[in-house]
Amino acid sequence: MPTLRLAVSQSRTLSTTSSTLTALTATVQHAATLGIDLILFPEAYLGGYPRTCDFGSAVGSRAPHGRNQFLHYFNDAVDLGDTPAGAGDAWVAKQLELPRGKAYRGDGTREALEAVSRDTGVFLVTGLVERAGGSLYCAAVYVCPTRGIIGKRRKVMPTGTERVVWAQGSPSTLRAVVTEIKGVRVCMGSAICWENMIPMLRQSLYSQNVNLWLAPTADARETWLSLMRTVGGEGRCFVLSANQCVRRKHLPSWIREGDGGGGLRKGESEEDFVCRGGSCIVGPLGEVLKEPIWEVEETTVDGEGEGEEGERGNLLVVDADFEECIKGRLDLDVAGSYSRNDAFKLTVEGLDLSPPP
Repeated sequence: MPTLRLAVSQSRTLSTTSSTLTALTATVQHAATLGIDLILFPEAYLGGYPRTCDFGSAVGSRAPHGRNQFLHYFNDAVDLGDTPAGAGDAWVAKQLELPRGKAYRGDGTREALEAVSRDTGVFLVTGLVERAGGSLYCAAVYVCPTRGIIGKRRKVMPTGTERVVWAQGSPSTLRAVVTEIKGVRVCMGSAICWENMIPMLRQSLYSQNVNLWLAPTADARETWLSLMRTVGGEGRCFVLSANQCVRRKHLPSWIREGDGGGGLRKGESEEDFVCRGGSCIVGPLGEVLKEPIWEVEETTVDGEGEGEEGERGNLLVVDADFEECIKGRLDLDVAGSYSRNDAFKLTVEGLDLSPPP
């Protein structure tokens, strides 16, 4: 079986969504020159992770400046043309009604991502903040070079104060997606950030026999690696995890200059990291294939800072033999022979847990 070249990009959100999309395009184009088959970008990469922002919210109270911050954040989010409830397969297949006089739904981000993947031949997965109706969702999209977007996840459980600005996604979006790359069948699922800490959510993906686990995240703690190793070992799958590396000066002006959150406190500097990164890659026996990279920022598009074979410092790359996932099932298949499924049952509302065809 041929190996597939997998990559993680530790990229940060830029000052506008359009400039971030331009940076994503450049990174994927560079990945294509390295022979990369699939690349993962961080949680909320398009639209941004509003780190340090309080949105003027306290229990039982919302301040006017927080509503202004939410307006900025809402406008930075991308419109993929989906519905608030999520139209599922009908959205994926582009079967929803088009706005009068337009050739597509949404703001064109979906079409731009599909064009990047098609033109480079690289399968890409990116985290993003999606607006639908009047709500925002933390999501991830799977973009195939030949079929376009073949699936979309919406985070089912925003963490902590993320719940102020992100709505809950449907568990039905946990459906794994299947593609074939260079003759290799890849069954991939995505768990976003602390969704990876929900044991039953992990089991719902294991049950679908995933061999590639995608974990876009905003968790920059050193303990994150141990969780990714657990996922790889439990699921006998390759694990890609991508995070942003962000200094305080990189936060949007509406956060840094606002009345609530983001402002400098005593002893703080604009050069301080508010997120140190920690992107990593783990193998199907829980082995660390690429150690977390800390305080490594995105390099310039012109190639400055490239390492061996043109690999930039913010890119982690591995050649993955997916037969290793099968070998790992000899002694552990947590959704099959090792599951005692005669005694333990898991059901998820609206989700078929059987492996996709």
